[in-house]
Amino acid sequence: MASAPTVAARQPLQARYGTLHNAGMAAASLLMIGMAIAHFASGDSANAPTLSLNDPRFVLFSILALAMAYYVYIGISRYLNRTPQIVIDHEGIALGFGRNARIAWEDIQWVRLRRLALRAQLQIGVEPRAFLATNLRLSQYNLDDSLRPIRGVPAAVMIRDNGLDTKAVTMLDAVKAFRPNLVRS
Repeated sequence: MASAPTVAARQPLQARYGTLHNAGMAAASLLMIGMAIAHFASGDSANAPTLSLNDPRFVLFSILALAMAYYVYIGISRYLNRTPQIVIDHEGIALGFGRNARIAWEDIQWVRLRRLALRAQLQIGVEPRAFLATNLRLSQYNLDDSLRPIRGVPAAVMIRDNGLDTKAVTMLDAVKAFRPNLVRS
C-alpha cells in the first residue's frame, strides 16, 4: 500500500547579485571607456577634443567616462559580493542592499507581483509602524537601487530583480510556500 505523499519541507530562498549580469556590466562599461580613448587617441585629430576644460567636448567625454567608471565599480563590487541580498524563510523577508533589515511575517500585510513593461517586480506591503522601524532609506531617484518605494502606497517596498540571480516570480513562489495568505493578485 502506498503511503500518503509528505509535504515538502519549505526551503529558504536566497537571492544574490547575479555574476554574469554584473561582470557583464563592468566589462561593457570598461569597453566603452577604452573605445572612446582609442577613438580619440588614434583617430582624426580634427574631431578629437583638446585636453582643456574650455573644450565642451572634453568636459562631456570626461563626465561620460566618470559615469562609465562608476558602473565598472558597481559591477565589480556586486560581482564580488556573494552575500544574500534577499532571504525569504520561516521568519520573514530579509532585505540586504546595504540596509540589512528583516521584516517579520507578522508585519507584512500583502505581497504581489507587478509588471513594469516586461520586468516583473515583487511588491511588499508592510504594517506602517514596522515600515518606519526598518528605515529602508528608499529613494525614487536612485536608479541603481533594487529597493524602491511604490508611488501612492506609503508603507510598501518594491524589489526589482534586475542584477539578481533570482527572478521576482521565484521570490513570489517562495512567499507562497511560507505564507500563501499574504499573496494578492
